[in-house]
Amino acid sequence: MIGFYHVEGDAIHLAVKALPGASKTEFAGIKDGRLRVKIAAAPENGRANAELAAFLAGVLGCPKRDVVLLRGEKSRLKTVALPLACKVRLDKALAGEN
Repeated sequence: MIGFYHVEGDAIHLAVKALPGASKTEFAGIKDGRLRVKIAAAPENGRANAELAAFLAGVLGCPKRDVVLLRGEKSRLKTVALPLACKVRLDKALAGEN
């Protein structure tokens, strides 16, 4: 694993720690080998998972259908798969670039 993600085939697998109930959805740094994401949705009925997928898709410029939750549906610790083409935009987004 390279930090909080690793490449597997044509996908990036992100290790994410979701922080639901925030006032705004945003990246909150990297800690303990996981990308921390504040989520402006309650962890009820899949709302936080949907908000996480929509946020990642929007920031990384990929279709929401390409953001796949692999593990952690009912946990704060999640593994999310993204197309490999998103890697450059992910690195830029985390560096604070547009």
